[in-house]
Amino acid sequence: MAEPLAIPDRIHNAITAHRQACDEPMAAFFYDLPALAAQGRALKAALPPGVELYYAIKANSEASIIDTLAPIVDGLELSSGGEIERACACSTPRPWVLSGPGKLDTDMQEAMMRGVEAFHVESLGEVERLQAVAASLDSHQPVLLRINPALPEEFSSRLRMAGTATPFGIDEAQLEDAVQAVDAAPNLRLVGFHVHAMSHQACERRHLRLLATYLKRWPRWRALARDPERVTQLNVGGGIGVNYRRPSEQFDWPFLCQTLGRQLAAMPEPPRVRFEIGRFLSAFCGYYAIEVLDTKISHGEGFLVCRGGTHQFRLPAAQGHDHPVIHLPRDSQRAGEGERRSWTVVGQLCTPKDVLSRKQELSGVAVGDLLVLPLAGAYGYNISHADFLCHPRPEQVFVSDSSDALDAPDGLDLRDSPKRSERESKRQRPAETVR
Repeated sequence: MAEPLAIPDRIHNAITAHRQACDEPMAAFFYDLPALAAQGRALKAALPPGVELYYAIKANSEASIIDTLAPIVDGLELSSGGEIERACACSTPRPWVLSGPGKLDTDMQEAMMRGVEAFHVESLGEVERLQAVAASLDSHQPVLLRINPALPEEFSSRLRMAGTATPFGIDEAQLEDAVQAVDAAPNLRLVGFHVHAMSHQACERRHLRLLATYLKRWPRWRALARDPERVTQLNVGGGIGVNYRRPSEQFDWPFLCQTLGRQLAAMPEPPRVRFEIGRFLSAFCGYYAIEVLDTKISHGEGFLVCRGGTHQFRLPAAQGHDHPVIHLPRDSQRAGEGERRSWTVVGQLCTPKDVLSRKQELSGVAVGDLLVLPLAGAYGYNISHADFLCHPRPEQVFVSDSSDALDAPDGLDLRDSPKRSERESKRQRPAETVR
């Protein structure tokens, strides 16, 4: 395995300060907000003309994360009434859209009353319900139809949402009926199409081929509308993966954007393309720090039993990977000393599935040391079963930099910049936690 990402100084300092304030063994999340902003600026700067970047807040909807990205991105993508509340509380108001299957009528109503930019409609039945809600409020709503297109098998992935039987979107064979239904709805206006086929895309060339299939079909889809000139948007979702196994080898976003720009420039009437990126924006800023409670050997295999576990950081179990681990000895002077051996990192849960990482080669690990799991800023704590076994919920520490002037190095490698400045850390507990 490649060497994991380094820990930025400001995160290391925040971990040290937090630990000194803890009465119990530590398990906490730390978020590098300057690095998050740098990642957002880097992704935004690489976009070709006519292409937008929205943040899919399902990846991490904590207020500090949204507040950091909102001034940088073009808007936000939401998928529930709860996310509407979080987006509307943002310190920098941004345009937002409402996506996802199973929207409640109350969600639709709330979205209209709070100024939703557009709805991504998932079915013919949803067209009918959306029209009824819009009519009841005397509201006129822009709509994008989500398409489940037929796709070659080469575009299959571990998390596939199109090209096969799924609950997402409208089959391409039914698209004409759906377009006609929207055109016939007096309170709805078709403005574009939405296609999010799959997640965890690791190869930029493969993803470009997928986008090319959408662009090739765009004129045909657009021609189905009663007023094609009003249909201008093509939302291509997100799906850009993060390489957790080899953190130094990440998706080449600038190359994708450059090639996409040439493809759009060659089209006579290109759509206004929008990406909705979640994981690839927020993953790199997060660190999960856990304290070693016990070391043991069982049937020849070494285990590090740590505070916390998959009930707080479900990502490795959900993704089926062994997460990179950085060892922080309690006594920094013995870093790298002691016996080197293979360890499996586990948590406190009463299940053999509570595994964060297997076969990690570490030296001199002892009870009281810390293990830090980087790349923990997306789909980590927010998808976890935090109440299992009634363990306390982890604190979340949002680390800022008063200069807020870090830029992403080449290749979107968000390691710490050598620039140092005054630092402060803001601690925030989940809003629903009571202690």
